[in-house]
Amino acid sequence: MPHPAPLQSGARSFVLAGKIAAVIETIASEQVHLLPQRALYWPARRMLMVADIHFGKAAAFRAQGIPVPHGTTAQNLALLDTLLAAWQVETIVFLGDFLHARAARAPTTLAAIARWRGQHQDLRLLLVRGNHDRHAGDPPADLMIEPVNEPYQIAPFSFCHHPDLPTPGFVVAGHVHPVYRLSRRGDSVRLPCFVLGPSSLILPSFGAFTGGFVVTPAADERIYLAVDEVVVPVRHG
Repeated sequence: MPHPAPLQSGARSFVLAGKIAAVIETIASEQVHLLPQRALYWPARRMLMVADIHFGKAAAFRAQGIPVPHGTTAQNLALLDTLLAAWQVETIVFLGDFLHARAARAPTTLAAIARWRGQHQDLRLLLVRGNHDRHAGDPPADLMIEPVNEPYQIAPFSFCHHPDLPTPGFVVAGHVHPVYRLSRRGDSVRLPCFVLGPSSLILPSFGAFTGGFVVTPAADERIYLAVDEVVVPVRHG
């Protein structure tokens, strides 16, 4: 298998409008911004990437008689609007698991997404199909979302849902829902994080009701916490 371009170090802080603090990284010779809203921005392409939004997950749980909070779809859409207001975005790439399940296709969920889409008709929307998308099916055609199979390549990146997929490009993926456990004096907290390695970047889950998997970084991986309005590098090892 061809080897991807090497990881280039040299992250630095970036502050937008004195409020949203992101981290700039150069990977595979391209500058990208790790955003505290658990998303990735590629300024050269005006492209925003989000992973594992899982629209309709709460509705799917309620359809099974499990009482869970309402409003997660509105939260997800509001967070997308926050990012669109802050950055020049022409394309959004959803890195898999757009809809949680077939039961997630509740009329209220799809209507809310359709209203949001109507407000952003100039945006190009791409969905790199993930494991949940295979069960839920592609989004309705009126949402004008282009579904593609992984890996979807725009050099030097390979956009995937699964981070371990063999591909020649630098992998940008989701699926894992990574969180990092911080512990001190008997207390601990789990925080969403980016996992940056020599050949891949795993994004935290974007969805408001998706949970997380605690990751233990390898020696050649870096962790960036997405906390409130800042991205915080973690020293480990």
